[in-house]
Amino acid sequence: MTTSVDTRPFAPFEWMLALRYLRARRKEGFISVIAGFSFIGIVLGVATLIIVMAVMNGFRNELYHKILGLNGHAVAVHTQASGPFEDYEALSRKLAAVPGVGKAVPLVEAQVMLSSPYQALGGLVRGLSETGVKALPLVAANVVQGTLDGWDGQDGIAIGTRLANALRVGTGDTITLVSPRGAATPFGTTPRTKPYRIAVIFELGMSEYDRTMVFMPLAESQRFFSKGREVDAIEIFVDDPEQIEARVAAMRTLAPDLAFSTWRQRNQTFFQVLEVERTVMFIILSLIVIVAALNIISGLMMLVKDKGRDIAILRTMGATKGAVMRIFLITGASIGVVGTLAGLALGLVFCANIESIRLLVQWMSNRPIFDPTVYYLSRLPADINVRETVFIVLMALALSVIATLYPSWRASRLDPVEALRYE
Repeated sequence: MTTSVDTRPFAPFEWMLALRYLRARRKEGFISVIAGFSFIGIVLGVATLIIVMAVMNGFRNELYHKILGLNGHAVAVHTQASGPFEDYEALSRKLAAVPGVGKAVPLVEAQVMLSSPYQALGGLVRGLSETGVKALPLVAANVVQGTLDGWDGQDGIAIGTRLANALRVGTGDTITLVSPRGAATPFGTTPRTKPYRIAVIFELGMSEYDRTMVFMPLAESQRFFSKGREVDAIEIFVDDPEQIEARVAAMRTLAPDLAFSTWRQRNQTFFQVLEVERTVMFIILSLIVIVAALNIISGLMMLVKDKGRDIAILRTMGATKGAVMRIFLITGASIGVVGTLAGLALGLVFCANIESIRLLVQWMSNRPIFDPTVYYLSRLPADINVRETVFIVLMALALSVIATLYPSWRASRLDPVEALRYE
């Protein structure tokens, strides 16, 4: 009687047999097809997960930078409704002196209608000083025409490229602003109308902002909206937006008459929706990898049944149950490991060239892909998170290995005598 002698785990002969079983013969073609589908499924599952999560991260980060690049990290407004907000200069200096606070910028904000000889559209006017408008990195770094130098002394306004295109105007042209906050008469308040020269055109890369935002010097906005010496709010810019709550707590002690709202509070619902969508997409797309892992199970079960005689001969020659289990474990895990690595490579290459691929598909289909008027951004972003990508790879590897455990255990439990009897 042959005695089973346990060999070193994952010995060379185990790898040799496992790799040989991966190269199916002609009569085992169906098993090879199942293994191929399992491999393709894992490749596509891992690649799709990486691509979709990178796009979701890129979309979130782009919106995050656009929102923080155009708005202050916190906004302070006067809590005394009856009192005018005229002491904003002293308050701005006091808030800017708080450690970690970069700038505190007074702001006037109001809705208007903008009209040109060709079109009339709604817009949002923001009255800022030169210091304030240059504190907005998204505006200061994306001026297409004109200059922000000498902004306080300019008699013009700044508008976005999409708004300029819609109104069919350029720098030097004049548009008319109409505000409902006009002069009080015995017949009611009459709208205020005034023509303004376009001094600056900017392109923020976010269609909603480029189509609606209008910037005006602070003093001129106070005159146009009949504010006198008042402002609507003070925008605060801090060194680290993630630490905004700590900075706001310090500012509240210095200015108890002000009510503060942070960028998280003002955009809480928006970012929560993005996070929920991101989580749901991850769960749904993970099912592709799970289905591919189930294909590995079915393929290995059929391979074990087909190789029953080989297993019996190996056992009678002295191979242990552990050796047989490891052979089929290597066979199934190889599909998952190679498929995961191939999916990782495919996902990284796709993300690196995603904008070129989008333009190619758009050209081939002759229809817009990722329309900026719908998705707010002018380009398709992809931002690969290393920690998230590592988690996806480890999850795929773990599922691939777990899927091989039961078929491998069944192979190791096969009785050699029974297997040879019915061959």
